[in-house]
Order: sequence, then structure tokens, then C-alpha cells
Amino acid sequence: MLNNSPFFRQPASVRSVMLRTLAALLPGIAGYVWFFGPAVLVQLALASATALAAEALMLRVRGRPVWLFLSDGSVLVTAWLIALTFPPIVPWWLIVAATAFAVVVAKHLYGGLGQNPFNPAMVAFCVMIVAYPQLMSQWPAVGFTDFAAQMQMVFGERRIDAVVMATPLDFLRTQLHTEEARETVSAILGAGATFGNIGGKGWEWIAGGYLLGGLWLVQQRIITWHIPAAFLATLVVVSGLAQFADASRYAGPLFHTLTGGAMLGAFFIATDPVSGATTPRGKLIFAAGIALLTWVIRTFGAYPDGIAFATLLMNICVPLIDMWTQPPVFGHKKGGPP
Repeated sequence: MLNNSPFFRQPASVRSVMLRTLAALLPGIAGYVWFFGPAVLVQLALASATALAAEALMLRVRGRPVWLFLSDGSVLVTAWLIALTFPPIVPWWLIVAATAFAVVVAKHLYGGLGQNPFNPAMVAFCVMIVAYPQLMSQWPAVGFTDFAAQMQMVFGERRIDAVVMATPLDFLRTQLHTEEARETVSAILGAGATFGNIGGKGWEWIAGGYLLGGLWLVQQRIITWHIPAAFLATLVVVSGLAQFADASRYAGPLFHTLTGGAMLGAFFIATDPVSGATTPRGKLIFAAGIALLTWVIRTFGAYPDGIAFATLLMNICVPLIDMWTQPPVFGHKKGGPP
């Protein structure tokens, strides 16, 4: 039996969208576990349990139906993004505190789902990296996958000298900006165990996992192409122009897109439907701004990866971006503000 037109696409529920977003993160998580060990799975569990508990508490305090909102999966996406942007060997209480802060302060104090002007996961990241910069910079060396040792660092005494390394972005920035630095980018990238064939060792494959999951979200129409395309294109163009101007001082597009949180930011962070721009042109401007600020912070700032700060800065601009990129009202020639 043939179906006749007209055809209408059924709107996806919040639960369906969030569950597919979590599923899209799994390829990147698999790479994460392979290169950095299973500690990240424990951090994901800690963040998820904390997020669910904090969400239930705030819903009850606000007099909202607990199970209805708890079962939509939105708070789990926030929890997973926090766990995936934090070092997997941070103390357990840091993940718990960050997740609780994201849910209670960055989400519910603004009115809950759909009301928060800032990305809750990025708020938590920025607060913790400012408050605990040393802990937030302690990443396990690639290949350090001893689960017992990792759990000792998460829940017990932290003996870190032999297993901790700087992230590729942090290592490159430090080597280029210290007073004694005389090395070129190519010499730094070609030395040591920090870097792989293109970007950070291991991070290339993790980024590939996030790219695979992100493209599936686009195919599923969970997100549109505007933000990922504008983010990655802007990052490629800016880093490419900088490399063309001085290849000895600036890393190229492949390094910037396949190292750090670029792919996670492009497909899973900047695409937050609540705190991001909503119009098609607005999404392009919003994502391009995040990418530009990310490159500036990575290259000249005090923090190795600027995606979190760049996202929050552009969240501030969203009302203005949406106002100036409104499509024309039917019967009028121009869009924009009234």
C-alpha cells in the first residue's frame, strides 16, 4: 500500500534527541578509553549520578514533576560533556562539584531546560579551570591505562609524576611562548611522545570518533550543518592563514581540528539548541565567532584550549545575533529588529 502526500515529518521528542546525542558520543568515548584507559567511564558514571540527583532535587524544590523531566535525558548530555572535557584522572569530588554546579546554578537557577542562556557544561568547565587550574591540567600520558592506578588517583592519593603529561595544545603553547623557546612548530610537533602523525597522539582518533558521531547527528536531523560547518571552516581558514604567514610560529588546520576539543565543540557543544543561535544565518555567525575566539585563545591566551570560554562569550551575543538575523516577516522586505 502506497502512502499518499502530503508528508509531514513527525517532531522528535526531547528524549529521542538526547538519547541519540548520547549514542553519537560513543565512538569518541571508545577512542578515549582505548588511548587513556577506562577511568573516563568512571567519571561518566559519577557525573551521570550527580546530574540525576541534582536534577531531581531541583525539580522537587521547584515543584515540577520529577520523573517527566528526569527521563528526558537532557541532564545526562550535560553530565557526559563535563566528564569528556575534564581530565579522566581528576579527583572524584571535582567531577561531582562541577556537575552539581552546572545543573543547580547554570541550569535551574535560570529556570531549567530551555531557559539557561549559557551552556551549563561549559560554565562548569570554566569555573573549575579557574578555581583548580593545576588539577584541570593533569592528563594521563597516552598508554597509561592501568585501571587500578587510575582509580587510586581518582579516589585516593595522587602520585602523578610518572603518568601525567601536558595536552598537545598546552605543550605546543608552552614551548612557543616561554622566553627560552627557540623551536619552530614543525620541530616541536616532530618530537616527543605527545604528538601523533597529525595532531595529539590518540586525540586524532578520538576526534575522528566525535566527527563520525556528529555526522550521524546531521544525517538524523538532530542538528543542522550550519554550526559544525561554520566552526570547522573558520578554524581551518584562520589557522591556515596564520600558518601561511609564519609556519614556524603557528600550527596548521589539521593540528587545530584534530587536537583538543575541536570536533566535540563543533558537533556537541556549540550545537546546544538552548544557548546557541536559532536562525540559519545566526548559527553561521555564532559558530564562526566561537572558532575565531578559540583560535585566538589557543594561540595567544593563557589557556591551552579556548572552546569553553569562546562558547560562553558567544552565548552572550546570541540575543543580538538572533535579533539581527531574523528572516523577513511575511509581507515585509527586510528582516532584522523591529
